Amino acid sequence: MAQPISKAEYEKLASFRYALRQFLHFSETAAREAGITPRQHQALLAIAGHPAGEQMMMSALAEHLQLRHHTTVELIDRMAAQELVVREPGVEDRRYVFVSLTPRGHDVLARLSVAHREELKRIGPQLNLLLQELSMIGEPDAPANIA
Repeated sequence: MAQPISKAEYEKLASFRYALRQFLHFSETAAREAGITPRQHQALLAIAGHPAGEQMMMSALAEHLQLRHHTTVELIDRMAAQELVVREPGVEDRRYVFVSLTPRGHDVLARLSVAHREELKRIGPQLNLLLQELSMIGEPDAPANIA
């Protein structure tokens, strides 16, 4: 049977959620200042972060972004109009559509990624500590001030 959640656990969970929300707010603001939406930033990062040597299929991008396929198509349409991405039909099967970044897309993503790296350096230690404390909740050897 699960142990009840203690006041200290609620405080740690709330602190962790707040720290994550602060980072997400930073990310959303940075994307808008770069002239793109937060979802477009997520798409650029997903495409650039796809394993080397593999092209990002539209269906894989939809899964990565947790969007429906038609919503992803609309997102990519807007991004293509902004010259952030290009779509390419499959060579062997033209029903498959692959998405890649344009030079402009790479540039926007690179600027955002540098800013995100710096923000993570700033808040990373706090997030790591909170995550470590949360992962110890309920463990027999957990310090008394965590549980």
